[in-house]
Amino acid sequence: MLKLRPILVSISLALSIGTAHAAPMPDGVVYSANEGDGSISAIELRTGAVSTTSISITPHNVQISPDGQILLAVGSPKSGSKEHGDHGGHGQTEAGDKGLLLLESEQPANVLKALPSGNHPAHVVTSQDGRYAYITNTDNDLLTVVDTQLEIVAAEVDTGSYPHGLRLSPDGAELYIANVTDNSVSVIDTENLKETARIHVGQAPVQVAYTPDGKYVYVSLRDENKVAIIDTETREVVDRVSVGRNPIQLFAASDAKMYVANQGDAADPDDSVTVIDTNNRTVVSTIVTGKGAHGLVASDDGDFMFVTNNVDNTVSAIDVRKEKVIATFLVGPNPNGITYRSVR
Repeated sequence: MLKLRPILVSISLALSIGTAHAAPMPDGVVYSANEGDGSISAIELRTGAVSTTSISITPHNVQISPDGQILLAVGSPKSGSKEHGDHGGHGQTEAGDKGLLLLESEQPANVLKALPSGNHPAHVVTSQDGRYAYITNTDNDLLTVVDTQLEIVAAEVDTGSYPHGLRLSPDGAELYIANVTDNSVSVIDTENLKETARIHVGQAPVQVAYTPDGKYVYVSLRDENKVAIIDTETREVVDRVSVGRNPIQLFAASDAKMYVANQGDAADPDDSVTVIDTNNRTVVSTIVTGKGAHGLVASDDGDFMFVTNNVDNTVSAIDVRKEKVIATFLVGPNPNGITYRSVR
């Protein structure tokens, strides 16, 4: 893989703050996309050390590759950044701009590739083999599919309006995409790269999350303070659950629980994560994290959940069994997207 010149403005080091954790942390690394200054923070969970690296884009989302070797980041090049705060804070790019960075996961300062991302990149996930990057583009209502080996845009797929968060199904056959201003979720066939369904879910869906068995998709409804639940076989909403204020991201733990980050609004940030029992679809716990709870990711074993707190500039680590925060890490300003890499 061709290496480009690393883009490095600064590297800082911080340590975890807050309560000491009772259970040992997993041997892994958590990465946060910091929109406040265009950086990525890497948290070494075993030691609590945090290193923050400046990159050439203002990242809204990060995603680890399936093999753990590459960190993908999407956002606007800093030179042309323009804020769109009501829809998540990621900026505008011009057509052809390289808003997708492939970074070396162990050294995020090392830029492996800078690739086209589409006009207004929001979130990114990869195919199961890691070759294709699927990127939502909010301004032109498209899913951009990037072939990371050929370094080209392989396809553009129409979605609902303002596509934002997306996830790949456990079997890799479908993508579910939350369309914020369309009040819908797009279902994309990953083989044919076509939208096969569009499901009305409720007001301002921001992100989606599959249950581990792939039978249900949970959708955050930011403007309803609820989560909609879709049956992936019938492609119908089968239930809704009330959560905290302005829910943003969701992520499933391995013990039949769905975690929902409640961000609140600029005037009154929320600081909580709602825990839903997916067996009976009821709220079983509310965990206080930090102000502006936004992004969520679980450790590979599902024993820990990690939350970006957009206003507090921190990441909270939650012990899933105890349902409480056991450590808090200071990261770069306004962390949004988050991802986890296991160290084997």
